[in-house]
Amino acid sequence: MLRLFLALNLFLFNLYACKGGYASCVQKAKDANIIQNKSLYIPIQKKQTLLYSRNTPNKKIIKYDPFLSLYLVQEAQHFAYPYDINMRLQLGTAILNEKRVKEGKFIHEQQGLNSFGIYNQSLSIPAIISSSCCYLEGVVTCKGVIDKKYIKHFLETKNAVYADIGIRIIDEKGLVLVNASDPFMKENPFKVEDCIIELDNKKVTNAASLMRKILFSKIGSKHRVKIKRASKFLTFNVVSKKRYGGGFLSDTFLEQKGIYFDDSLHVSKVKNEFENYGIKVGDKLIQVNGVVVKNQNELRKYIENFKDYSSLLFERNKFQFFVNIK
Repeated sequence: MLRLFLALNLFLFNLYACKGGYASCVQKAKDANIIQNKSLYIPIQKKQTLLYSRNTPNKKIIKYDPFLSLYLVQEAQHFAYPYDINMRLQLGTAILNEKRVKEGKFIHEQQGLNSFGIYNQSLSIPAIISSSCCYLEGVVTCKGVIDKKYIKHFLETKNAVYADIGIRIIDEKGLVLVNASDPFMKENPFKVEDCIIELDNKKVTNAASLMRKILFSKIGSKHRVKIKRASKFLTFNVVSKKRYGGGFLSDTFLEQKGIYFDDSLHVSKVKNEFENYGIKVGDKLIQVNGVVVKNQNELRKYIENFKDYSSLLFERNKFQFFVNIK
């Protein structure tokens, strides 16, 4: 009887929220206290909260996605009207927090882990994107909007693991082109400027949907990729591997070697199993294969040229030293 009463109240609240429009969603955000210490606390279900934070929360963590800085945490109490994700296309959306709301629209869909979504309205960060029925449409971060498809994937999968076939892609003049190819992935057949035509015998229409299919696929799964290279059409059979970088993690292809960078190319993390490289947190990367690099995009670009090894020049306390990465 109690469950029926709660279900009826939840139904009536959602119905009221749709009628009340975004004002009801602002009130819901306030009641749920979704913004705490520059983090988002979004009640989902069963005393569980979806948390976006750049700091480790002082709560029981069920799972964590370092790529998206998302946590699923256990709560002591259950919020009466938790947020839901409706995968159907919404007629309208708005960016909102506990005080304000601005109706708008997406102008750039999230493209994998290298390009978050862009919304045409802004508020202080963090915030959420909501439908008028208070469905969660996205999480607004300092890097852009995390799309609801990625949020749903995080909530429904056991571990925050993504697949990779060794490419980073962009949309250009109606085509999906490779703009970076992983030199450390064994037997990687792709080259920069390859045009992706088909994945698993289905036509590729845009970079966003292609990256989701790749990222959400099972590691070890086999894929058939048709490309156009110059005037030739080629088909490759590839096996998806584990993805190591992207989103809130650096993505220079060196992450699979255990080396992570901040935006200014200082080493932010070195995994224990790769400490034999002699690199320490705080070391500054200066050159790659003799070329000065200033950001992660330049690093990724020039490291693609490596054959047997890459020569990296680091600086530590005004002392410069080379590290060869095989």
